[in-house]
Amino acid sequence: MEVAKNWKDYEILDMANGEKLERWGDIILARPDPQIIWTSPSFPDKWKKAYARYQRSNTGGGAWSYSKKVPESWKVHYKDLTFLIKPMGFKHTGLFPEQAVNWDWMIQKIQKVERPIQVLNLFAYTGGASVACSYAGASVCHVDSSKGMVAWAKENMAASGLEDRPVRYIVDDVVKFVNREIRRGHTYDAIIMDPPSYGRGANGEVWKFEENLPELIELCSKVLSDQPLFFLINSYTTGISSMVLENLLNLSIAKKHKGKVSHGEIGLPMTGSKLILPCGIYGRWES
Repeated sequence: MEVAKNWKDYEILDMANGEKLERWGDIILARPDPQIIWTSPSFPDKWKKAYARYQRSNTGGGAWSYSKKVPESWKVHYKDLTFLIKPMGFKHTGLFPEQAVNWDWMIQKIQKVERPIQVLNLFAYTGGASVACSYAGASVCHVDSSKGMVAWAKENMAASGLEDRPVRYIVDDVVKFVNREIRRGHTYDAIIMDPPSYGRGANGEVWKFEENLPELIELCSKVLSDQPLFFLINSYTTGISSMVLENLLNLSIAKKHKGKVSHGEIGLPMTGSKLILPCGIYGRWES
């Protein structure tokens, strides 16, 4: 497992009873997490410091309850990158801090090569990977079906002082966009995707992970340049092994391009403890 150990503005303070207690800058939040099945908190007193808690409803969904005033948004920093945090519906804050391990990996890959790199970021959400790749010097095409998330990505880019970097922001269904890029003859040196388990495109197109991911990878292989740098798949889909992602890359990308394929988990450490929270999986092809 690769663990995001280099945060200063984020930490897990405790985990128990299906919840994690997190510090985002100066703000402490309690949020549900299905991986936390143990019941004994390590630091019971720390839970009293939570500014807000996201509580699930028995009828589905949930809501934030506040014990202290929380700003509408605030900034956190990871090394030279800056992101806006906003408590949202369905427990999210707009950032997955465990992705820092992928940001570091992508930045290193891009900065190591001495040529222009074009990156395609699909299901790009609020742009964590887009910010990282742009910071590293790449040109980025950021694609997400949510207009609100794309607007948030622009805010993150500006917060990191990267608003003048070459970035295309596209609000569209990912599959439709890639098909158009194939017809246009556009290519990319690196592709990132973080597909949801289930989702809908900009015009109501249905996405199902198990059914649509193999087809999307094959489509994306047709927009890879002649000298591709990397292909990264990230996933939070329950029940899917990281080995599945490596298998998909071996069956598609590795057949057309020489390189290394790997897979693994990503996680977050808990401060003052040996506990690690598993957060997701990845599959990587790299030249």
